Amino acid sequence: MKLIVGLGNPGKDYERTRHNVGFMALDGFAQKHSIEFKLEPKFKGMLATINLNGNKALLLKPMTYMNLSGESVKAVMSFYKINIEDILVISDDLDSKTARVRLRANGSAGGHNGHKSIMMNLKTEEYKRIKIGIDRSSVIPVVDWVLQKFSSDEILALQNSFEKSTAAIEDFINEIPFNKIASLYSSK
Repeated sequence: MKLIVGLGNPGKDYERTRHNVGFMALDGFAQKHSIEFKLEPKFKGMLATINLNGNKALLLKPMTYMNLSGESVKAVMSFYKINIEDILVISDDLDSKTARVRLRANGSAGGHNGHKSIMMNLKTEEYKRIKIGIDRSSVIPVVDWVLQKFSSDEILALQNSFEKSTAAIEDFINEIPFNKIASLYSSK
């Protein structure tokens, strides 16, 4: 079984903000497949399941706020006995232009508090990621920038990123080798 995690912050105040691009991408995937999330308090998150061509996957949106995302991921992994190689985490990427998609098989947190929490809870950096660019402001501090809402133009630009993410998630669930997925869907 696969676990697909979209990172973000819960609540109306954070909808369409840069830090919530992981939630937005996972919501796009769920919408395409007519899947609904349900709050699962024991996992500290919103959870959904999908069976794609006989391959089962869980979709998780941690409701812990970004800095504690790892608690939710660890709870789901432990309960369902999911292996680290079967996890894919979708997050924002300050170091890429808005809407750029980068897939990585592993790596450091790069200053991202959601990834720091996951790494601390799972005690490894060896999990797969889809990183969606949110750019970086030269004048607004990072802590404020990530909580800024996307403009309408940026939302339009992100639609292609969400389509790429959805295709990458489908391939990941369908057991396509990750290096092939990364070469297909990472922005050039």
